Amino acid sequence: MRPVWRPAWVALGSNLDEPRTQVLQAFGDIGALPGVRLVLRSALYRSRPMGPTDQPDFINAVAGLVTRLGPAELLHALHGIERAHGRRRSAADRWGPRTLDLDLLMHGEVVRDGPGLTLPHPGIGERNFVLLPLASVAPDLVIPGLGRVASLAGRVIGTGIERLQQRGSEDG
Repeated sequence: MRPVWRPAWVALGSNLDEPRTQVLQAFGDIGALPGVRLVLRSALYRSRPMGPTDQPDFINAVAGLVTRLGPAELLHALHGIERAHGRRRSAADRWGPRTLDLDLLMHGEVVRDGPGLTLPHPGIGERNFVLLPLASVAPDLVIPGLGRVASLAGRVIGTGIERLQQRGSEDG
């Protein structure tokens, strides 16, 4: 039996080493993964850092995929892309600057709270730098246990974030 294609959503963020370029290249890297098809890209957004404020602003976006990979396999592949972009995950960088941060937000209808992977991603319902890009491409998406993305996005504070002007077609 062949694996089924399932939808998945990934948040992208960077605030080091040409963040716009990091995020745009990551879209391509995600789409090139075996068993993954990139089907939606949000525009890019600039946001203030969460946590320590003595770091550069972030460039954020969201990718919509269909994948044959299971949640853990997809997360592992995303971490490989982060490493290829120079990211070394550690507890110390949780809220700090980073070359690339790829968070698996949702994988189909999976609800899971286990070591190393919680789905939907914790904090998805409060983070404007996730909800605003996600609402721009999937406003009717329902996040299990939380509700429609458009409703959630309407509740977050819109300060500290701005949608970037498109340059040609590179931003979505």
